[in-house]
Amino acid sequence: MPVHLGPHSKAAMTLFLAMAFAIAAPSAATEPTTPAAVSRCGYRIVETYPHDRNSFTQGLFWDDGHLYEGTGQYGRSRVARLDLKTGKALAQTPLPSDQFGEGIVRWRDQIIGVTWQGGVGHRWRIKDLKPAGSFRYDGEGWGVTLHGDELVLSDGTPELRFFDPATMKEQRRVTVSIGGRPLPMLNELEAIDGEIWANVWMTELIVRIDPDSGAVRGVVDLSGLKQATGATGHDAVLNGIAWDAKKKRLFVTGKYWPNLYEIALADCR
Repeated sequence: MPVHLGPHSKAAMTLFLAMAFAIAAPSAATEPTTPAAVSRCGYRIVETYPHDRNSFTQGLFWDDGHLYEGTGQYGRSRVARLDLKTGKALAQTPLPSDQFGEGIVRWRDQIIGVTWQGGVGHRWRIKDLKPAGSFRYDGEGWGVTLHGDELVLSDGTPELRFFDPATMKEQRRVTVSIGGRPLPMLNELEAIDGEIWANVWMTELIVRIDPDSGAVRGVVDLSGLKQATGATGHDAVLNGIAWDAKKKRLFVTGKYWPNLYEIALADCR
């Protein structure tokens, strides 16, 4: 499978790929403690939409007829409400120039967003994207989503951290694993039908995670999508998952991609 790797993450991703594609269904002689097989799916493109190729996509979600996107890079980070058909920002608010924006998620009448290494999070009113407060947390911030009443944060490690979104106090942690081995580099997150879906940074893979055990239930292989979009460069990696729960539509994009895609899973096994 084609995978775009940086030297700093090659060892971790080599380990991941070996696990993801070598795990077979348990045989009759398999011990009960052996990890279950991981399902694998490809994709088909349902629809293609424009996306701002200047957006370093860090967070993405769908709400009430619009996409919302959080972007990164110092001096260029923003939270924005996007028009799906045109990719244009209908409203946007920049982050302070010394902050590197990361994941965003809706909670009640707010958008909650995190930053990369500053330990600073923000709240914006979803109706107009005006600031509604800030908070502090330990460690890095990568992706965020909402699972039930808990905000879920990834930070580049194999751990998912669960917070009370009202207070941003950490409640618990779960170690994500595939084939019984910890899986690092979890990036943008999306909650879909009781699972946590996560981009694996620097790969063309999305993993589907059991939020209680941390076990990877499935791998979605989006090989070729970056090539199809025409995006180039080391940083132009797959990152961005949005789920329209009402219409059951799945959207994906990447950093600096000129397109956003509605896709459907295919060839699952």
